[in-house]
Amino acid sequence: MHTFPAPDGTPLAYHPSGAGAPLICLPGGPMRDSAYLGDLGGLADTGVRTVRLDLRGTGDSGVPADPGSYACERQVEDVEALRRHLGLDRIRLLGHSAGAALAVLYTARHPEHVSSLVLVTPQVEPLGEPVRVEDRLETARLRKGEEWFPAAYAAMEAITGGRATEADWAAAAPLSHGRWDEAARAHRAAGPAQRHPEAAAAYAAEDIDPDTVRTALGAYRGRALLLAGEFDVASPPRPVTACASAFPDAETAVLTGAGHFPWHDDPAGFVSAVAGFLA
Repeated sequence: MHTFPAPDGTPLAYHPSGAGAPLICLPGGPMRDSAYLGDLGGLADTGVRTVRLDLRGTGDSGVPADPGSYACERQVEDVEALRRHLGLDRIRLLGHSAGAALAVLYTARHPEHVSSLVLVTPQVEPLGEPVRVEDRLETARLRKGEEWFPAAYAAMEAITGGRATEADWAAAAPLSHGRWDEAARAHRAAGPAQRHPEAAAAYAAEDIDPDTVRTALGAYRGRALLLAGEFDVASPPRPVTACASAFPDAETAVLTGAGHFPWHDDPAGFVSAVAGFLA
């Protein structure tokens, strides 16, 4: 673990792994400890030096004096402080899920400092591409052959209908993974201890104008990869791939059989897609 100060003095931690050119990795959740990213399916073994950032108030990072600083837009300068700390003029940046929103906002504000951008099963709303109810349900129906599907699909209907209970969220959990096996269950079981509800609530507290973000991204001269999972009901393939239009130079990939955490479901495919893009 290494630390550096945020602009407001909050001590922030990051975790490097591997050798080679660094790839700064921003976790989702929102506001979940970056430990859940693990080694991203072995990405650090391919000549990519992964640098996992613990967002303020999570993992080994300090708790800020101002809870309002958990807002996604305000954490952009934490990423900039890490770039400066590492002594890099341009960075390679990866964001997962809600962390992709932070990666997008950083790129929009500092386009000259990003060479490559990888958005993994990203939150798409900051790019103005809403996820429709049918996007989620159509993706969920791909799993209709699974023994747990009837209960999970009924729960997803309740979630998309705005009437979800805690039991519904639990029943829908298999739909977040390409395989609902022991490893997926362990991953879900670790989630509550890694999440920070108050920080998560503040993360999206400030409105983000997609038109402003897209206009700013017009100045981005690097490359972007938008990576979706075939079975991901949180960030279904249709809206994820549609977001490629926000970038001057973007490509998309949909990993067959993968859910919201594709490095768990298809580590070889995930590493091949990301490492190949970065190369």
